Amino acid sequence: MSKNGIKTVFAMMTLVVSLLSGCVKDVTVTITNNKAIKTKVSFKKDIVPLLTANCALSGCHIANHQPPDLEAAVAFNAIKSLNLVDISTPGNSIFYERLTGKLVPAMPFGKPTNPSNINNLVLAWIQQGALNN
Repeated sequence: MSKNGIKTVFAMMTLVVSLLSGCVKDVTVTITNNKAIKTKVSFKKDIVPLLTANCALSGCHIANHQPPDLEAAVAFNAIKSLNLVDISTPGNSIFYERLTGKLVPAMPFGKPTNPSNINNLVLAWIQQGALNN
């Protein structure tokens, strides 16, 4: 391989590594020191506003973009139809594991970790049966 070919391959590898490293959250949230939510969590009143503010954004979790579609009118059906919640083991729900960083990429992508205590609210909602309330 020529010297220019080696430089090109090295430049491409550097670009790929830098792009991939930019797509990962640096901080994973743990919930061990957060207070559990003991009040009733409403999907419509508590969860949907957080999804709207952090997830259902242009280029993210809206129609014809990254599934699931988390827009208010369809969020519940999208979460349920994709089996993102597991009411028998709420902490193992895909929806929750994405928020805490147990599954990568952690969500909400490019936003502060655990905005508005979304992790505990989602966990409490799942523990309460993941109802469309």
